[in-house]
Amino acid sequence: MRQNVTVKTLAKELNISIATVSKALNDSYEISIDTKQKVLELAKKLKYERNPAASNLRSQKTKTIAVIIPQIANNFFSLAINGIEEIARKRGYHVLIYLTHEDSETETAFTESLLSGRVDGILISVSSSTENLEHFRELVKKIPVVFFDRSIEDIDAIKITADDYESTYDATVHLINNGCKKIAYLYALNCLITGKRRIAGYRDALKDHQLESGENLIVNHNSDEDLNYTNIKNLIINEKPDGVISSIEELALPCYYVCNELGLNIPNDLKIISFSNLSTAPLLKPSLSTITQPAFEIGREAAGFLFKILDKKPFDADEIPKLKSILIKRDSTGPL
Repeated sequence: MRQNVTVKTLAKELNISIATVSKALNDSYEISIDTKQKVLELAKKLKYERNPAASNLRSQKTKTIAVIIPQIANNFFSLAINGIEEIARKRGYHVLIYLTHEDSETETAFTESLLSGRVDGILISVSSSTENLEHFRELVKKIPVVFFDRSIEDIDAIKITADDYESTYDATVHLINNGCKKIAYLYALNCLITGKRRIAGYRDALKDHQLESGENLIVNHNSDEDLNYTNIKNLIINEKPDGVISSIEELALPCYYVCNELGLNIPNDLKIISFSNLSTAPLLKPSLSTITQPAFEIGREAAGFLFKILDKKPFDADEIPKLKSILIKRDSTGPL
């Protein structure tokens, strides 16, 4: 009686994982040509035969993708979702949206539940408290994942982001050109490469223009809104900066409130610029200068690359874009 040769048999003989054998048999772009050849040669030698029913079951698509985001109130994510849905709709896919509320444990629970086969792939903008790199290293091995906007540095996955370093550098130079000599920074997303690139742009711009920098001019974002307000107020009273860069829009409005409480004039006493996609930014008094990210385009590109992975289409790293933000100069930073 002939021994039944399975994928497990091939994996054991070659001392590789069952997943690798399966991907090689399905001609996945993730597997090297050398490994594919070894698998196919052994399969032929041992007279391996596919199980059509099992193969069909494994290849069945849910026609659904998941989008995991930290919040919905932020206008950036609303625009990004619109971009994602435009691409998904053209492909006949449904989009499931999951909100983590900036909680890394909720984020982990969502991703674990999605591994059950509920979706074909995941688009994720990680929460600001995310530090569990090992979880994401394992996740990208199990299901197609594309990160957008907020990403983690040491993860082997596609990341669709904007020019965080360059745009913060340019915003700092804009304040300098408008007369600022002492520029403070409101630091958020400090666990993520996104936040690290932004503050690096700020620091390098100050260094290149021989201006003061230091931890005394940096306020770290806190989940407690009242504490953010107090910390910003103390910064302005004690350090007396003449310019402020906010790395997220949630920290920009407290600057307005603090200035109102202290009787400071924006932009004469303090100039303010913030990363923001707020549609109301032009309506603030004074109107808020912003670093506005191409949120819709980021969503479209992220979805497009996820579908390339699902379609097993090869692509080069050079094809992955870094999209350009727009520095919109308004009244909060003074004369244009």
